[in-house]
Amino acid sequence: MGGPVLLQWNGEAFQPANRHWASQCDKRFVVGEFYTLAEHNDRSMNTHRHYFASVAEAWKNLPEHFSGLPFTESAEHLRAYALIRTGYCDAHTIVCSSKAEASRMAAFIRPIDGFSIVDVKEATVTRYVAKSQSMKAMDKQEFQQSKVAVLDFLDDLIGVERGTTHRNAGSAA
Repeated sequence: MGGPVLLQWNGEAFQPANRHWASQCDKRFVVGEFYTLAEHNDRSMNTHRHYFASVAEAWKNLPEHFSGLPFTESAEHLRAYALIRTGYCDAHTIVCSSKAEASRMAAFIRPIDGFSIVDVKEATVTRYVAKSQSMKAMDKQEFQQSKVAVLDFLDDLIGVERGTTHRNAGSAA
């Protein structure tokens, strides 16, 4: 089955939005059959671009005392770090037999992905990987929630009033 079909509600029924979508419906659906309709809201490219411009602006304005830390290598590193720190991540935990083994395991895992965070507590190693914010991976609502969380985190990290990074990137988007 293909992707979504663009339909229009006319007050009584859904109809294909144009001839192209009518043709797609003829190819994919059987007259008289029942189909489940699920609402799908794409997020706007403007909000997507503005978000990435905001992260880039925050990266440019990081205080100097963060210089040299792994998350300051690029705006993408900073975005992944912020996603992880705000909980938009997956965690993978390995329990080792000793603290020394955990240290060796962490040293082995860290270079695999420069965008992840590897944490060692006692004999346990946890690797945190930022969730993808692609349109396929996050719906409109989750993207908006992650965007707000990340930008608030970045404002706190930089030490400015919340909303500053969002406002300052307006012209960059």
